Amino acid sequence: MSDALVLVTGATGYVGGRLVPRLLENGHRVRCLVRDPSRLQGRSWISQVEVIQGDVLSSVGLTKALSGVTTAYYLIHSMTSTPDFHERDLYAANNFAAAACQAGVQRIIYLGGLGDPKANLSLHLRSRQETGRALSAHGVPVTEFRAAIIVGAGSVSFEMIRYLTERIPVMICPRWVYTRVQPISIDEVLQYLVDALHVPESTGRILEIGGADVLTYGEMMLGYARVRGLRRYLLPVPVLSPRLSSYWVHWMTPIPAEIARPLIEGLRNEVIVRDDTARRLFPHIKPLDYLTAVRKALASLRAGEVETTWSDALVSSCGDIVPLTLQTREGMIIEQRRLLLEAAPEVVYKAFASLGGERGWLYADWAWRLRGTVDRMVGGVGLRRGRRHLYDLRPGDVLDFWRVEAAEPGRLLRLRAEMKLPGEAWLQFEAFPQPDGKTLLLQTAFFAPKGLLGLLYWYALLPAHRLVFTGLLRSVARLAQRQAVPCAVESQP
Repeated sequence: MSDALVLVTGATGYVGGRLVPRLLENGHRVRCLVRDPSRLQGRSWISQVEVIQGDVLSSVGLTKALSGVTTAYYLIHSMTSTPDFHERDLYAANNFAAAACQAGVQRIIYLGGLGDPKANLSLHLRSRQETGRALSAHGVPVTEFRAAIIVGAGSVSFEMIRYLTERIPVMICPRWVYTRVQPISIDEVLQYLVDALHVPESTGRILEIGGADVLTYGEMMLGYARVRGLRRYLLPVPVLSPRLSSYWVHWMTPIPAEIARPLIEGLRNEVIVRDDTARRLFPHIKPLDYLTAVRKALASLRAGEVETTWSDALVSSCGDIVPLTLQTREGMIIEQRRLLLEAAPEVVYKAFASLGGERGWLYADWAWRLRGTVDRMVGGVGLRRGRRHLYDLRPGDVLDFWRVEAAEPGRLLRLRAEMKLPGEAWLQFEAFPQPDGKTLLLQTAFFAPKGLLGLLYWYALLPAHRLVFTGLLRSVARLAQRQAVPCAVESQP
């Protein structure tokens, strides 16, 4: 492991949350500066990093966070349309840079936005570039990477393209769909950020990074549709203001208008790489073409493989168990249920790992059989396949019309649907031990709809799903608690 200490700000965000594990994989010591440490709960790498609570706006915690740091990543920026966001960004950057200089930090690495500084840039793009200048104004050398749209599941720009393309067969498009852009894969962005630590020539430079293709936004939408097997049409209109466009995005996607508007305002600017310095300094990083980047992003939609998203939210604490949540993230509809049980995780796992086959599905078994019959009628696998073993499950096993995608005894079971569906679906069970000796049973249904038909399918069946999945969760809980009673009796002296 490297003796040099690296600080990551923005670790709860989309890029920062993915950067931390890659730095750890490369043997770096990592410290994270966050306003609310609870937002890092559940990250697989949390025990491997040092977490400091602080705020770049108030300067609280900066001295402690920067002490002994060799390189600091600055991955903070505003994504709202509040009137003072520009001043706040500059104030925060100046606070951080001044504290970094005082602490003896050798370099700051910053991820900003592409765009010709001589052009009439949108306020947000201009703010990203001025933030880079503010970071370098206090004497610490800055490596500033500038990127356009980042292609990755969970990236706000890419998710906007995804949702609009998935949900609208004929898209009414303003002039900005003909603006050229050079999208880049999230994996390439992360590689640049990590490898900059080992390329000293990148210090003190502005480096423009992009993928292999220069496209219009319209071409990006149609390319996404081609990868997904969707037929989409663009209907250009002469006038559609950023405000109206942001409201359209607000209603058609999970992205709120206050975030969509600055994004859309920036779409009027051409954002392409004009300087190839990054290519020359990092010749080993081979830019991906857009369609390949889209395929990689879509592959990450598999349940549990999306590391971060623009909308990452607070994790529920053990004392605040929300029984049901329905949300849309990373292009998937997610329905989640929770119950707190008086049973060990191993017992809870055994209960949900015994579902299907001869035992059936514990609740509304007739509904599961009916679904299997309908699936057989339309050419699907149906419910007759059963399961290999009465209790044991391993990845790849068949379980009625599901296939086991992941099985971690005592902790997790994830099933991937193989019935005929207008999209892709997973059902996941998890058992989390709690400090008071209880177990949190978490049941999650994931659905990645394909086009408008997929959305109509999900919402048409939503009442039935809620009835069946709620009953299933409670039945699994009852089975686990019945199985836990003999164990408790046997353990008594």
